[in-house]
Amino acid sequence: MAVQDEPETVPAELEHEAGAPRKAMTIGAVCKALEQEFPDISISKIRYLEDQKLLAPRRTPGGYRLYSGGDVQRLRTILRLQRDEFLPLRVIRQELASGRAGNDVAPSAGDGAAPGAGAGAGAGAARRKRSPSVTAPSSGALYSLDDVIEETRAEPRLVAELEEYGVIKGEIRAGTKYFDETEREIVRAVTELARYGVGGRNLRAFRTSADREAALLQQILAPALRSRNAKRRKEAIEALENLAAVTTHLKHLLLIRDLRKIVS
Repeated sequence: MAVQDEPETVPAELEHEAGAPRKAMTIGAVCKALEQEFPDISISKIRYLEDQKLLAPRRTPGGYRLYSGGDVQRLRTILRLQRDEFLPLRVIRQELASGRAGNDVAPSAGDGAAPGAGAGAGAGAARRKRSPSVTAPSSGALYSLDDVIEETRAEPRLVAELEEYGVIKGEIRAGTKYFDETEREIVRAVTELARYGVGGRNLRAFRTSADREAALLQQILAPALRSRNAKRRKEAIEALENLAAVTTHLKHLLLIRDLRKIVS
């Protein structure tokens, strides 16, 4: 572990001084407890998350941080949301404020995941339980344009651009256009990108890439997906879900590799 100016364990005098329970952990101990799942964890990173008001550990009169079990679980949730869902801190803060708990975030493979869950996806390809899924049925909920704008706080012009470039489509019902929950979340994600100057025109590359990947996966599993055997078709759909997770993780790795070249 890098720089460490606090003890890894809580001495008895500190427990008495702070009135902390015996299971309280110092920042060094938290690092050691999480470094297997998060190899890049560091004391500096934990302090930064505290500076960003995402963590609020107790402090002893002497200034030592004491993390409860709940604090550690909250930190684990934050780190998983960063690693597996690539969420910015602003969005993570909103997720936590809305009641997002650690059990809403699927652990990575090898971190206690149930056998067969996301098999083949590999470590780091864990997915959020509430994320859109190939195999999980949609709730069937539909949202009007006004609903989407209100919930995502997107600019109407941005939504119009996404339609223009085919990123979202919607469907007409009784003369009114509606969007499903996946398209609503696409608008939400693009709204975050728009803060950095990314617009609908820039997203054509994402749409083209997604179309090509979908076509490739369809080609790989086409015979089984068309099978009249219910069991074989079910297995093909599950395999499609796993392949989607693998390709998503692969794209992330390729992107990180190329971005590291930019900043090096």
